[in-house]
Amino acid sequence: MVVAVFFVLLFAAVPIALVLALSAAFYIATSGNSVLFESYAQQLFGSIENYGLLAIPLFMLAGELMNEGGLTRRLINMARILVGGFRGGMAYINLVANMMMAAIMGSAASQIAIMSRAMVPEMEKEGYSRPYAAAITAAGGLLSPIIPPSMLFVLFGVLAQVPIADMFIAGIIPGLILSGLFFLMITLLGLVQQYPPGRWLSFAEARQALLFGLPALGIPVLIIGGILTGTVTPTESAALASLGALVVGRFVYKELRFSQLPEVLKRTALNSGMVIVLISAAGVFGWVLVYEHIPQNAAAWIVQQTSDPFVFLLMVVLALLLVGMVLDGIAALILVVPILLPVAQADFGISPYQFGVVVCLTLVMGLLTPPVGAGLFISSAMTGESPMRVFRALLPFLLMTLLTLVLLSWKAELVLLLLP
Repeated sequence: MVVAVFFVLLFAAVPIALVLALSAAFYIATSGNSVLFESYAQQLFGSIENYGLLAIPLFMLAGELMNEGGLTRRLINMARILVGGFRGGMAYINLVANMMMAAIMGSAASQIAIMSRAMVPEMEKEGYSRPYAAAITAAGGLLSPIIPPSMLFVLFGVLAQVPIADMFIAGIIPGLILSGLFFLMITLLGLVQQYPPGRWLSFAEARQALLFGLPALGIPVLIIGGILTGTVTPTESAALASLGALVVGRFVYKELRFSQLPEVLKRTALNSGMVIVLISAAGVFGWVLVYEHIPQNAAAWIVQQTSDPFVFLLMVVLALLLVGMVLDGIAALILVVPILLPVAQADFGISPYQFGVVVCLTLVMGLLTPPVGAGLFISSAMTGESPMRVFRALLPFLLMTLLTLVLLSWKAELVLLLLP
């Protein structure tokens, strides 16, 4: 009955936070267990009583301030210095700029929205098709969950009780691998499609782009450098990034006005509020799953199927690809980690860092796959292009993401190499 209620609410387009909270409440009401009933409110609030979750609204605020303050545009101009002269230069610029933004925003959906507005019109002006421009921009959003900082890594660290800073470090090499495969795919596609020729900036233009871009580049350097050196915690780095984006946007570039701050804070509050409510509701639902011994039963079934850690991780990837198609990544993460992480650690000896990177990257692919595909529809809405045309252009990059997942599942060293 609980499963039936869950799917009826889900396919009735009820917000996922309510689906989780109401399904848990229905179970408690029908179980007749007064202890569960009395603990419902405590579990609802207990799920969000964690200092690490403060990083989520702060990283969202940093991204909003950077976009309003003109920092995003300066980072794109800096990317032109590095790759702008290659044939298909705008495609490479798009990807490099997405790498820079991934080191700031931590949210794939927000990154896709912001970069679609900034990059797709520019690529169209230079002769790229709109579906392809939208697809490259959306693919760049896949870098957000693994290049630090990452909102999903923050949440996974909270759920798995591992240091969030170490999760960020674990994502560096996987992020570079995925970026390298994306560059390779752009090159291969360019051989077939004959991209427009690029243009190297003159020395004067490059010097100006570099000088104007350095203050903006200081934000990701501040975030990643502070975390890697242990100077600040991830939450403190998010606060510093927000402050830095405010100072640079207002006093250096002079594009951010104080009159814009109420609207920026409102958007940040609404977006982060939705995430926190979802975490709270999913925490209650996960509590019910544990009470019903779902994780233990799942563990017993999986162990019967295989004893190979690599095969287990491939099974997880395939299962989560299906889950990510119908559930929001954050909700799915909260549901699957309490079930699968104990199995991965106890029965297969898999590091929580390797498991976390694989799970987070797999789930974020759901942002770009039908039928839900929030990131796909964001890209479509921002560019005015059909979601299915964007999806077809996106398929080569999704295949590169799957290849990355296979590599990360096969070789744990690709995740663990930089960890202390």
